[in-house]
Formats: sequence, C-alpha cells, structure tokens
Amino acid sequence: MDADERVLELEVMAVWRKLWRRNLLAVSLLLYVLLHIMDARPANMSASKDKTPPSKDENEILPPDHLNGVKMEMDGHLNKDFHQEVFLGKEMEEFDEDSEPRRNRKKLIDIFTKVDINKDRSVSAKEMQRWIMEKTDEHFQEAMVENKNSFRAVDPDGDGHVTWDEYRVKFLASKGFNEKEIAEKIKNNEDLKLDEETQEVLESLKDRWFQADNPPADQLLNEQEFLSFLHPEHSRGMLKYMVKEIVRDLDQDGDKKLTLSEFISLPVGTVENQQAQDIDDDWVRERKKEFEEVIDSDRDGIVTMEELEEYMDPMNEHNALNEAKQMIAVADENQNHNLELDEILKYSEYFTGSKLMDYARNVHEEF
Repeated sequence: MDADERVLELEVMAVWRKLWRRNLLAVSLLLYVLLHIMDARPANMSASKDKTPPSKDENEILPPDHLNGVKMEMDGHLNKDFHQEVFLGKEMEEFDEDSEPRRNRKKLIDIFTKVDINKDRSVSAKEMQRWIMEKTDEHFQEAMVENKNSFRAVDPDGDGHVTWDEYRVKFLASKGFNEKEIAEKIKNNEDLKLDEETQEVLESLKDRWFQADNPPADQLLNEQEFLSFLHPEHSRGMLKYMVKEIVRDLDQDGDKKLTLSEFISLPVGTVENQQAQDIDDDWVRERKKEFEEVIDSDRDGIVTMEELEEYMDPMNEHNALNEAKQMIAVADENQNHNLELDEILKYSEYFTGSKLMDYARNVHEEF
C-alpha cells in the first residue's frame, strides 16, 4: 500500500467507524468496497491545498493500518498475510506468482533447512515456534529502522522530540495542504477549516499520540515514543490501547467484551449479488473460526480485552507455539505432527503465497 492509499484508508475508516456506531451497515460495506477498488487520489478537502504532491518522507509519518506479524489489522480485520509474514519474515517480497518456480522452490528448501535446526529433515512445533519468533523480531527491527526515517521527517530541527502541533502540520502537509499556511494558522490558533472526515482522523490520531506519551507526560514524543505511536505492537501500553480501540469499534452492547455475533458482524450486511454474498460468507466463516479456535482461549463464547490482547501480542511465545502447531497441521499429511520437506513444498501457497509447480521434482537432489 502506498502513502496516498494509506491516507485514503485513514479517511474512509474514520467515516466507516462513525457510520458503524450508527448501525448503517449497508453504507459501511459500500465505503469498505470503494476503498479497495478506487485508485488512490487526494481527497478534495479545501481551497487552501498545495497542489505539490507530498514527498515520501512526509507520507512515512502516517500510522499504518497493517502491522507486519500482527494477527489483526488496526481496523479490526484479520491479517490475511499473517502466515506468510511469520514464516518468511523480510523475505516475503521475494515470493510471488511471477517468479520462476524452480527459484522459489530452492528458496523454500533453504528456509526449511534453517528451520530444521537439529537437521533431522523434519520440523517440529518447537522448531517452528523458534522460527516464528525470529521472523517476528525481524519485522520489529524493520519497523524500528523505518521509524528513524519517519521521526526525522517530523523532527527537522533534530532536537529529539516532537510536539502534537508539529506532527499535525506534517500530517496535513502529507495530505496536500500548504505546510507554511497550516503552521501559521496553528501558531495563531486560527480555524483550519478542515472537512469533517479529516477532523475526525486528526482527533483519533491525537488520542493515540497522547497514549504514546510515556510518563512523565510532557506532551512531546521522543523517537521511542514515536515508534509506539506508529507501531503499537512495540509497547505493552499501546497494545492495550489498540485492543481498546478495536473492541470499541466491534462492541455493540457496550460491555467491553466481544461475542461471536459481534465479532463476525463486520461488515456483514446487505448484499446485492452472489459474488458479494460469497465474500460475505467467507468473512463470517474465517472470523468464526478465528474467534472460536484461537482468540476465545477459555472457550466460554466471550472474548475479553485480556484475551484479545494476548492474541494480538506478536511476541507472545505461547501464541507462537499454537501458531506453529496450526501451520504444521495444515500440511501434515502423514499425521506425525511434524513437517517434512515434501509437505511444505506441496503446500507452498499457504506458507509463501506462491504455488509451486512440480514441487516434488528433484527434491532429494536439491535437498
């Protein structure tokens, strides 16, 4: 997802959340579909906008909805790429359908040999757990490197901290507003004349900003706090805040817990054709399975904030072990609770997103 799409997603999701709270599910579904089919383009927000396209550095200040190695998106959707992210780490981009199958097969064999730490040509759940933790840490390290660049974009004077107003100027500049004009208006406490959607996004970001401000609260963010702002998975406090936000958006009766019906009702609603109905059915089926088999750890039919927090924590070793067992079960054709090379090659699409042709050809020679 490029920067314009990220901006657009923030805007649409802000509207969607507002509509969700009003139970306008049909309109919510329409907004969700439009977000994924329209070309990324700046919203027409005010006549004071600067027509100069924002720079890459400016766009990097926007908090992402998708967090690598985290099972759920910030908007409450399930992370469809989670299995590949925790199996491939930063090598994920090297696997695609256009790549030469033999090249992908060799890469997958190389990964298998690395996961198989005791070299018995079989991957156990413990070995897979260790690998998942390593790959998740890779995503953490990558986020920290990206954060350094992002922080420099909002801290041009290099004093090591950023105020909310400084960030607000950069945020609006990244959306095409004239940076000098916005900075002057904020300095003089003038009305910025923002549209309702942009204002709601800013209010949501402001809440998140102050949550990331560690005690003693000084209303400034240093580089580490800014990392928590962009990547809440790096901070236990921000992880709790992210869970609170997700529960708030899905919780229909206000009890700060999630029932199965609440968890699967987003964005299920009015459908007009069979294709939309199929998408709707897939949504329900996937979320129902995740709720019952993974998130609801005590199987009481209710997901608490604590359960959701454990589920969302990418560095939870117990979760990593459960994930390892689930990943092995998908391809464990001989039912020995381990993963052999021919099994991982046969189910390559699940692990890498890339389906290998003639997966068994020359396996023994290449291995």
